[in-house]
Amino acid sequence: MIAWPRSTSARLAIAVTLSFFVAFVVLGVGVRFTVSTLLDGDTRDVVRADEAGLLEIARDDGRQDFIDEVRSRVESDDDAAVYGLFDTGGRRIAGPLAHVPGPRDPHGWVEFAQSDDSGQVRVIARVHRFRDGLTLVTGQRTRSQDRFLALMLRTALAAALVAATLGALTGWFASRWVSRRLRDLDQTAQRVGDGELGLRAPVDGSNDAFDRLARRFNAMLDRIEALLGAVRHATDHIAHDLRTPLTRLRNRLEEARHRDDDARSRALDAALIETDQLLQAFGALLRLARIEAQPAVADEPLLDLAELVDDAAELYTPSALERGLELEAHAVPCRVRGDRDQLFQVIVNLLDNALKYAPEGSRVRIQLSCHAGSAQLSVEDEGPGVPEAERERVFDRFQRLEAHRGSPGIGLGLSLVRAIVLRHGGQVRLVDCAPGLGVCINLPLAD
Repeated sequence: MIAWPRSTSARLAIAVTLSFFVAFVVLGVGVRFTVSTLLDGDTRDVVRADEAGLLEIARDDGRQDFIDEVRSRVESDDDAAVYGLFDTGGRRIAGPLAHVPGPRDPHGWVEFAQSDDSGQVRVIARVHRFRDGLTLVTGQRTRSQDRFLALMLRTALAAALVAATLGALTGWFASRWVSRRLRDLDQTAQRVGDGELGLRAPVDGSNDAFDRLARRFNAMLDRIEALLGAVRHATDHIAHDLRTPLTRLRNRLEEARHRDDDARSRALDAALIETDQLLQAFGALLRLARIEAQPAVADEPLLDLAELVDDAAELYTPSALERGLELEAHAVPCRVRGDRDQLFQVIVNLLDNALKYAPEGSRVRIQLSCHAGSAQLSVEDEGPGVPEAERERVFDRFQRLEAHRGSPGIGLGLSLVRAIVLRHGGQVRLVDCAPGLGVCINLPLAD
């Protein structure tokens, strides 16, 4: 018993070959049956017309002229026509047939084989029995038709061999192509697993299933590389940005050991403030890590973003008035799919930054609109803004501009904003409001 190959490419090649062969056989059998039916139909028409002529002679000219006509046709040079005339006892009167052929169908048609110099010949004949018991057999030899069908069969067998060969070659090329595309993905996965995180699977631009698989594979690698980069950057920033407050905290505690009671109390209070900031930074880092590890928001519930904008504006209006600022809010209903708490966190972070850096007497605007299938959220202030060269960098962890070093904050607010927006399938960018800074967010509207 021949074992079925375990290789997918080999199975594909065999499947393609068999498909070619089976399709050709089915097509050839159908064509041969149709041609054979047409040829037999033409032969029956000839037999029917020949028989009608003889019956007309028997009816109009009498029995003897009819018998003479049959004998005349038997002795003619037409080697395709077959005639036979038999008396009531089945004895031959004229023609080469030894007896009345049978069995015949209800309409009098009969097929039989007849031997001649070229071998066995198929004959299609019709049997007519007269009222006085005389029997007339009129038929046609199908020698030409059978030769044509035999030629068709030989041609079809040769064509089937060619089709099987072409099918095998096509299957072989197809299996080679599939194997090459899969080998590229396999080698890319292996090299990425060995540490080449920047490597990507080749894409040929055909947009076929393998091309789409390669793009999804590359997108997954982009995501993994971004997460690993975020972890590496977080580690670096923790080492650099949190070492300073930890060192300062340690020095203050050390100094407190050698001071009197009042100075020790002030030093301990300052140490507690430093500790709270460190705990806040670690909490923000943990929250940021959890958001980046969460899947996309395809299964999150629907919500109206305008409600979150109104709630945040109501929450921050007293704070704005206290700082001498005017807070303007304008929002139209925009239904998006997402996490309500995280999206509210985005709005709160943006308003907090805008109120923090806006000069007294200026205006802070928050607007929400829908356009081209996306919800567009913007928060603008009239503060010092961010230089264009620094606008992308401020989204990184612990990144703070030199001008903002003296203000409260740990440099994770915009990192949280970007992580939440990306998880919701949106985009965030900073724009110059001349004067001031604008933060623009696009989120896809729910279907």
